[in-house]
Amino acid sequence: MDELDKLRKIKAEELRVEKFGDVHLEKIRAFCSYEPELVDFLIEDALNQQKRKISVTYLWFKRDTDELVAYITLSPDCVKLKKINEGLSKRFREKGINYKSLPALKIGRLCVDNKFLNKGIGTLMIQFVIDIARQISRLVGCRFLYLDAKRNPDPKKDAIHFYKKMGFDLYKERDNKETPMYMDLWPVISELTDK
Repeated sequence: MDELDKLRKIKAEELRVEKFGDVHLEKIRAFCSYEPELVDFLIEDALNQQKRKISVTYLWFKRDTDELVAYITLSPDCVKLKKINEGLSKRFREKGINYKSLPALKIGRLCVDNKFLNKGIGTLMIQFVIDIARQISRLVGCRFLYLDAKRNPDPKKDAIHFYKKMGFDLYKERDNKETPMYMDLWPVISELTDK
């Protein structure tokens, strides 16, 4: 692999997404990440949680090689308004939205195989989740994306920078291994209000 190929971003049409199932059990064994607990979750817990209707995991494969390049796990959740920054909470109150929480789609896990880091796959995955949230909003309502960004002392591996670049805001500052973040989906779902 030459230097230009290492820098080349992978396009959406080069990937396929499949809902995790028993047929994938052998494929997931080759998955590798600098975050071992994310690999452990995929191998040990993801399918079990899915079968219990707790979350759903989507596997991302490179079409030409059939390699597993990434996965993402989603579940329903809510964002508690009192814990959001005061400015956003105040805006909701001014609009007559006095609920204690609003519906959210939670990204429980998002992980890209080490071989495919910095190829644009994480960005494609966030776009995928936004599309799912739009579909949910048409049926039952979904106002936010929510996640706990994994922290890493290496700034290049600290997920908070990626999520900020994607438009997520801090939900609550923490100094531990994870920082809760949210994205208000109103800009991408507001056109659905009259449909």
